[in-house]
Amino acid sequence: MTSRKVIKSAFESMLFVWGQPLPAKDAAEIFDISEQEAIGCFEELQAEYEQEGRGIRIRRVGKSFQFVTHGENETFVRRLCTPVKIKKLSQAALEVLAIIAYKQPATKGEIDSIRGIRCDRVVEGLLKKGLIRDMGRSEAVGRPVLYGTTEEFLKHFGFSSLKELPDIEDIEGIMGVDDDEGEEEDSRQISIEMEMADGSGDH
Repeated sequence: MTSRKVIKSAFESMLFVWGQPLPAKDAAEIFDISEQEAIGCFEELQAEYEQEGRGIRIRRVGKSFQFVTHGENETFVRRLCTPVKIKKLSQAALEVLAIIAYKQPATKGEIDSIRGIRCDRVVEGLLKKGLIRDMGRSEAVGRPVLYGTTEEFLKHFGFSSLKELPDIEDIEGIMGVDDDEGEEEDSRQISIEMEMADGSGDH
């Protein structure tokens, strides 16, 4: 006969893997013991976790049992589980992303024309971050790649769909009029309500 210690150890593993409330009846069938015996093992585990002040507790739901976190640790768990956003985007990256979001599908040529500066490196960075995607080829001369935003873009900016983007009638109108030339990272400014979490200014 399997020892109680082995059964309790197995129950711990089963609770961890199962995720949802595990019926004592199902757990009992694994060891060919009664449902009441299984409940007794679960209750012993439950008491041990509480006595040791563990961060994980066992909660009883009817005749089922489930792993849960200790209520007093809610603040710390919430901090950890807060959706992690990608690193803060540079101004140039935000400009290109905004143009693509409003004009999609858009080619690099169209983006360059609006910004007045090449965007190759910025587009590459946005592709790596999964915020934009290749939507195929344009029928224009040279068949340039068409770019559009992704579901990742919607998720990280808090939109449920592109319909929630702020209204901008003319994308060129959101660009500044500063004609000073500079590097790609120092391009014209854009004003758009897309704020990322604090972080480094990677492109």
